[in-house]
Parts: sequence; C-alpha cells; structure tokens
Amino acid sequence: MTQVDEKLVRDMVQQVLEHVQSGWGGRTAPKTGGGASAAVSSAAPAPAATGQCFGQFTDVNKAVDAAAAAQRGLVRRSLAQRKVACDLIRQICVNRADELGEMEYRETKIGHRPHKAEKLRVLGDLAQGVEAVATDCFSGDHGITLEERGPWGVIGVITPVTHSLPTLANNAVNMIAAGNSLVCNPHPGGKGVAAYGAKLFNQAIYEKLGIDNLICVITDPTIESAQQIFKHPGVGMLAITGGGAVVASAMASGKRAVCAGPGNPPVVVDESAEIDNAARCIIEGASYDNNLLCLSEKEAFVVAEVFDAFMDEMQRQGAYRLSPRQMDELAKACLQDGGEHPVAKREFVGAAPQQLAEQIGVTVPAECRLLYGETGPEHDFVEAEQMMPALPVVKCDNFEQAVERAKHAEHGFRHTAIIHSRLVDHMTFMGKEMDTALYVKNGPSLAGDGLGGEGYGNFSIACTTGEGVATPMTFSRFRRCTMVDNLRIV
Repeated sequence: MTQVDEKLVRDMVQQVLEHVQSGWGGRTAPKTGGGASAAVSSAAPAPAATGQCFGQFTDVNKAVDAAAAAQRGLVRRSLAQRKVACDLIRQICVNRADELGEMEYRETKIGHRPHKAEKLRVLGDLAQGVEAVATDCFSGDHGITLEERGPWGVIGVITPVTHSLPTLANNAVNMIAAGNSLVCNPHPGGKGVAAYGAKLFNQAIYEKLGIDNLICVITDPTIESAQQIFKHPGVGMLAITGGGAVVASAMASGKRAVCAGPGNPPVVVDESAEIDNAARCIIEGASYDNNLLCLSEKEAFVVAEVFDAFMDEMQRQGAYRLSPRQMDELAKACLQDGGEHPVAKREFVGAAPQQLAEQIGVTVPAECRLLYGETGPEHDFVEAEQMMPALPVVKCDNFEQAVERAKHAEHGFRHTAIIHSRLVDHMTFMGKEMDTALYVKNGPSLAGDGLGGEGYGNFSIACTTGEGVATPMTFSRFRRCTMVDNLRIV
C-alpha cells in the first residue's frame, strides 16, 4: 500500500480552503446536492506565509496587476469585511500615530513635529468608510429602481510630500470602502513613510481577510512611474494631490481624475469682527504644521478701521511682527520666481518661524508659531502659496476692497476662503464672490476640513475638479438596476 504524505495532503487542503474562502468572501459556502459543506472561516493564512508583497513594488505593471487581483478579491467580500479593512487602517493611524508621525517628520524634514502625529489621529476619527456609501431606491406603478455606487477598480494615486502618509491612508480608507484598490506613486520626499505605512496596512488586512496588495506603493517613485500609472490601461481612475503640473498631466491622461491642486486661501477681517477671536483663529490656521496645509490662511486682508487693533492683537497672542521692510527681505530670501506666481524655495517649505527669521537676522522666541507683517496687495508673499508660517497682512479701505483683493490673490483656484465678521450680508457677499470649495466663517481654516468644525475631513480637497472634500462616493461609479412592473409590494 502506498504511504500517504500527510504534509502534502495538509498543504493541498489548505490551498483548497483558501480558494473557497476567496470565492465566497469568508461566508458559509452554499449547500449543494449530495452533502453539506462546512462553513468557511474568515481567518486568513498565517502572516508568515511566503509570497506576500504587502504592497511594495518597484515596477508599475506588477503593482497594477497585484492591485487588480486584490480588488477582485475585495468585491467578492461583504461590506462588513470592507469595513474591517477600513477600520484597520484607521486603528493603525491612531495607535501608531507617534511612531509614524516621527518617521514622516524625519524623512520629509518639513512641518511641525507634533502636528504630524495629530494629523494621523484626526484621520482615524474623520476619514469616511463604508458608512458613507449611499444607496437610493425608487418605487412606483412601474416597479422599482435601485441606484448603488460601484468601484472603478484600480485607482492611480499621487501623494504630496506635505502629507505623505495621511493622504495615502485617507485615500485608502475612502477607496477601499467604495470597493477599489490603489497604486500610489508618492512624492519622492515622502516615499519611505508611504511605503512603510502601506506595508503595515496590507499586513493587517491580510491577517484578517486574506487579501494582500489592496494598497500598492511604488517604492522608488519617479516622474516616469507617475506617467506609467496615468497611462496604464489597468488603472480606471486617478486621484491626484499635488501641484499644478502634476494635476495638468493627470487631467490630460484621458482618465477620470479627481484633483486636489494648489490653493492660496485669503482671510478677510472686516470692521465688525471679534478681533481677539480673529487673531487666535488665524494664528491657529496659518501656523498649523508650519502652514503646509493647502487650506491654511496664506494672506490676510483687514479693513483699515480695525487694522491697528488686529495687528496688536496678533502680537499679544504670540505671533511675531515684522516690519514692512523685513517682510520684503524675507520674501527675497525665501521665495523665487515660479512663472505665473512666485513660489517658495524648497528649503523653506514648512520651515519653522525661527528658521525663517534667521534668514533676515531676526531672533524670535522658541514658542513663536507665526511671523506676520504688513505688505502691499501685490507683494510676493500675497501672490505666492508660500507654505511657510509667514503671513502678509494687507490694509484695505473697506470691506468691498478687501474682498476684491482677496479674490485676486486666490488666483481663481476656488480652493478655500475665510472671513471674520458678524455681518451676515458680508459673509454672504464674500461667499458668492469667492466661489471656493471651502468657505469658513469666524473660525480657523482647519474647521473647513472637520478640524474644529462639523463634518468629515480628508487630506484630498478636490478644488480643481470640483468634488471638494473627498469621500468614498468620490471614488465610486453610478450604477442603476431597474425591475419593470414588479417587486413593488404595497
């Protein structure tokens, strides 16, 4: 009698179980004629199993193929299992925020160290998952119609150096909730933390659900690899968070693209404003992560009647006031020609106020979070999305002039605008004039993205293509299913 190789049998049985589990999404397999089948456990293979990539790729084609296979596995799973995947990402962001935030700070060398961890914790609270995927239904004399949101498949993602891991994690939660997988080409300056974070997320999902590579990262990203993603036939949609050049390239790809482009948010302070609240909120928003957020206050327009009181209050609340001459010197040291508008020199993006002040021979207190000073309306700091904690303040004759100058400075990006006022007609007028995706009244700019205001948040704010603060619905396709003259039961 032939001896049975027990190990070989066990391995074959395990492979069959994994195949069945993948096909039935962790649910109990249906019974068939001829005998009952056992329930299939949703427990995944041991994490030490060989052949797992956990989302780490150097080749775009291989990354897209792996993401496509993962996405096919995901859509065969239940919504409850999608929720598990999304919750795992959120939990890792919260539970390991200090470690991951420190890693991002050390790699990118920009921004304010404590805010790196805080952004991950906020993401864990505010990123929307499967609960945001809506279904509509209509019924009448001619039957019923169901409208659902389906996935695009594999989504190509570009993330910025300013929020490398938070943007990737936020996108992953939204996209997986909608049934997608993703291939990310991170900014080279934040590629390490993006790849490491993706590995943590993929490992956790694999251990719980047995699906690997839902989040694929190009570990050595280049412009060429980004272009490969844009043009790849296996990529159904693009999600871009970056500057104008990469946004333009994505939109020229011919694919559906959700683009979070540049912003230059102005804040207007009118004669009715509560000056102490306005100063506090503007300092909070303009200094957050050293002004790296695209929605942060980049320039202020203050009505002459309250200008002096505002400038004094900013100083009283801890901002450091520079003279107009010092603002000119700072702009010369930290900005450069960017074509249509001045741009920040790379070494000063997200730099601390102390480092900026050193460039003009000024020493500011260690606890200072923001520099500010009076400039003219055409100043380079007003025109530039400076992304550093140095706020130009422009004196305006009246409210109408302040809004006119704010609109000019915003450059038609239609990203974010902020007002401090107690006059409803002023709030209404400016909101209509600015026509921005986010419009914040009497609070810091951060409130427009859920930080201190109501609602959800996201590190992708698609002002360029009009979707606004991204949700799972942003990364889904409309699907309609109709039953004619039937299934209405009332």
